[in-house]
Amino acid sequence: MPDQQPHRKEVTKPSSQMRLLISIGLNVLITVAQVIGGIFSGSMALISDALHNFSDVIALVISYIANRLSKKEHTLTKTFGYKRAEILAAFINAATLLAIAAFLGKEAIERLIEPVEVRSNIVIWLAAFSIVMNGLSVLLIKPEAGNNLNMRSAYLHLFTDMLTSIAVLVGGIIMKYWGLYWVDSVVTILIALYLIKSSWGLMISSVKILLMFSPKELIIKDIANDLKTIEGVDCVYHVHVWQLNDDSIFFEARVIFSEDIPISSFQKKLKEMEKVLAKYGISHATLQPGYGDDSPRELINQE
Repeated sequence: MPDQQPHRKEVTKPSSQMRLLISIGLNVLITVAQVIGGIFSGSMALISDALHNFSDVIALVISYIANRLSKKEHTLTKTFGYKRAEILAAFINAATLLAIAAFLGKEAIERLIEPVEVRSNIVIWLAAFSIVMNGLSVLLIKPEAGNNLNMRSAYLHLFTDMLTSIAVLVGGIIMKYWGLYWVDSVVTILIALYLIKSSWGLMISSVKILLMFSPKELIIKDIANDLKTIEGVDCVYHVHVWQLNDDSIFFEARVIFSEDIPISSFQKKLKEMEKVLAKYGISHATLQPGYGDDSPRELINQE
């Protein structure tokens, strides 16, 4: 008897590029609404939230372009492809957030010295609208933010903007019922400080990768000592370790053997060494074999 059980349709999850495109559309909508509302209400906090949302739009566009570039094929002149495009995007996004934080801080201090009356009803409604729209964007991007600096930077933009919209909403309520208009400036300063806090770590992480620093969790001496436990390996030196992007760690070194071994034997040793390196998350290794090398054997090449 034929199987009468209905077939389940596979639910296709939206790609990271589609998630970014939807988030871009939502943030354009928020930005336009908040700029208009900020002008009519006289709220610096609402304008600051609009600027933050505008930075989100720029950040998401950069992230989208970087995401597409990172998937392009390698060529003879671009042997790594565009794998670092996303790291560069994360750096630009973090730098943008820091610049916006500085601008908002300056404007807020000036408003704090000379507070102005704010139409709180407009602030409240637009802040609530922004919370809903940014919340949707956060839910869209969050699944992709775990292991990718570029998507993490986009997620941080959206998440911090949702939090700032909550702060603007609270400020609007305080202004409406208690008439404390200086709260608008205080909320703006808090937004600026939070932007600095959230983007600084991202800036440092992306700079370290761009400058080819070794991942902080890797201790080069431990890796070299583990390699020397392989039979026949006498010395490991001139070591270089760096990250290409979020998930590719490269390792290169000179390996001196205690005996003059044939290439076939080296191939076996190479597989053993690759297994050791894999424990440290190293996916690409270039190892130069040697025997009877009298050159200085410094762990790190100082040249």
